[in-house]
Amino acid sequence: MFQRLIRFLDANGDTLYGNITELDDLKKIEGLSVSVLAGSIEKGFTSTNKRSVATKLLPPLPHIPIFICIGLNYRHHAKEANLSIPPYPVIFTKPSDALAGPSDEIPIHPEAQSMLDYEGELGVVIGRDALNVSEANALDYVLGYTCANDISARHFQLPDTSGGQYCFAKSFNKFGPIGPCIVSPKLIPDPQNLTLATRVNGATRQSTSTSDMIWTVKQIISHASKGTTVRAGTVIMTGTPAGVGLFCKPQAFMKSGDEVEVDIDAVGVLRNKILFN
Repeated sequence: MFQRLIRFLDANGDTLYGNITELDDLKKIEGLSVSVLAGSIEKGFTSTNKRSVATKLLPPLPHIPIFICIGLNYRHHAKEANLSIPPYPVIFTKPSDALAGPSDEIPIHPEAQSMLDYEGELGVVIGRDALNVSEANALDYVLGYTCANDISARHFQLPDTSGGQYCFAKSFNKFGPIGPCIVSPKLIPDPQNLTLATRVNGATRQSTSTSDMIWTVKQIISHASKGTTVRAGTVIMTGTPAGVGLFCKPQAFMKSGDEVEVDIDAVGVLRNKILFN
């Protein structure tokens, strides 16, 4: 198995998997020599005696079935949005083509540029098919944890400007960057005790503990799998905390050239530049 799984290009341009076992600073992985793993997400991984330099980080998953996303899942975010806490986790989805890597540039379609927002989140990677999972057993289905950014074109999300096309607003290509690694649940026994921060051009916009979640990771997995098979490789975005650009005063949407970082203390930093087409 792995401790911190990365997928990367080496100096020859070959795609490899690596395992980071000891690293004081998870903020800088590119350029490091890492232990190479053999295998795949589907078949599992074994150690090798090889090491290689990670010249460019790729999405830690080569592909995913779908993103399952949770809306309004932090108490302080619900307060800033002036919305009531719902009786169940609010679920929407992003397609597989929304996947992007931890250092990718994110191209923005012209019609998604006017109210472009960030949403730093804890990502949960499902390790095996899950159906009708109990809360007590939910974490047994977790392959690992990662940083995620639920990039959102608010113009299409808001009812007044588009009729409320919630999924479409968040489903553009590369609107779901994850990384830099997938951290084994053995290193994160309690996903409700993590510190998350989102920065835009170095300025902190979101800062929270995952203890502020309304619905825990266990509850989300259990609810999402009720009568619905959550396939292995699915990434669950567990919701964003307070501080999104929509509710800043004044509003603070992203612009071309902005660098957005999602930093989770036990995982590392997801870092993407926004580029308007």
